[in-house]
Amino acid sequence: MEVAYKVFNDPIHGHIELHPLLVKIIDTPQFQRLRNIKQLGGAYYVFPGASHNRFEHSIGVAYLAGELANSLQKKQPELNIDDRDILCVQIAGLCHDLGHGPFSHLFDGMFIPEARKRQGQDSKDKKKWTHEQATLTMFDHLIEKNVLELEKVKDWQVLSNEKDFIKELIVGKQADADQPKRMGPYKKKSFLYDIVANKTNGIDVDKFDYFARDCHHLGIKNNFDHHRFIKFARVCDVDKGKEEVGNVYDFFHTRNCLHRRACQHKVKNIVETMITKAFVSADKHLKFKGSDGKMRTMSTAIEDMVAYTKLTDNVFEQILFSTSTELTEAREILENILHRRLYKCVGQFYSANEIKATEVCVCVCVINMDYGMGTENPIDHLRFYNKRDPNRAIMIPQGQVSTLIPGHFQEWLIQVYCKRTDEESLRTARERFELWCNALVIIYCLQFIAPCGSIFSN
Repeated sequence: MEVAYKVFNDPIHGHIELHPLLVKIIDTPQFQRLRNIKQLGGAYYVFPGASHNRFEHSIGVAYLAGELANSLQKKQPELNIDDRDILCVQIAGLCHDLGHGPFSHLFDGMFIPEARKRQGQDSKDKKKWTHEQATLTMFDHLIEKNVLELEKVKDWQVLSNEKDFIKELIVGKQADADQPKRMGPYKKKSFLYDIVANKTNGIDVDKFDYFARDCHHLGIKNNFDHHRFIKFARVCDVDKGKEEVGNVYDFFHTRNCLHRRACQHKVKNIVETMITKAFVSADKHLKFKGSDGKMRTMSTAIEDMVAYTKLTDNVFEQILFSTSTELTEAREILENILHRRLYKCVGQFYSANEIKATEVCVCVCVINMDYGMGTENPIDHLRFYNKRDPNRAIMIPQGQVSTLIPGHFQEWLIQVYCKRTDEESLRTARERFELWCNALVIIYCLQFIAPCGSIFSN
């Protein structure tokens, strides 16, 4: 019996067809919560169009994962990619962001570390929590809670039997000795692990979708053409392994442009700093019912997927519309955001070195800006093919590309915000910021880095 696909009208990819098993996953509470988690966090308070959510992004990634896998299957039948492989890759793409919390990266990148610090948990003694960890846990939880519904769908056994394989597709290749053993029959198809989460050079369909989607909603030009990549991508022999290749120089430029103009916009970072402060203040006063009726705070809900399913951007409104005196401080901070009574940026600068920041009378935000692989050039990890010999992968020397390629691939953006908005405080903060910058210039000449807290004082 032919499988009846469902059509979705997506503003980025147009009319797309999805397998009924994917649709059944979409129609679960665990996936539907992504409707209420902003893709770009606090950027919506700066860019009016940035209202898109993890929900539609995840559907887009599932579609593109299927497009790339299908393209490779048709062009290279010798790879033995079957429909089961393609469905697994699509499920991985669909579920890759299940673990995101309120306001996306704000939650795991800012709120959780700050909440744990307030609770006396030393980050050096406790492994850093990430949304990727929560994604795998939420994926298991989704299947467990909806197994009776999922079993009614044709090809359910793919999800049931290949659950571990799909989870590995979600996280990509890992730098551990046991993964080749875990790959089992998929060892010869290791290129599948690079489609959703490419740990080799960072080029994957997750970024294909968010480049196109974020640029569309932000009103920013997208220079990278993912259609071209999918059209010409091939799996080629590279040393002892295989990887897909294509012309992607604009890929890293687009990524860098998005980070500079949107993700690290100074007002967006101010808003997220204020939201984080409000969430930390409200943490122990907001409770969510978890498994066995146990109540969890925002910071402990990550340990219980029943409670975590209830955690979305709606926490903002829960605090804002609360009448509890315990939430007064948090409520006032969020009200200040809505009234645009924001912290003021007194200055920012770029550095080739990381600067450690401490919170004093100002907020110092230290941001890593790179091409996805720290100080390394990701193009060094990419191979290309010649039309005359499409199965052999080669490196392209920089001289054959352009002399305008960056010489450095990582820098640090330091933004300094003043919590007080009166003119006297701002003037003092700006003066101290200038003194600090001048001091850093002198110290850099002496090959030392000054800690941020040494300049500012209460």
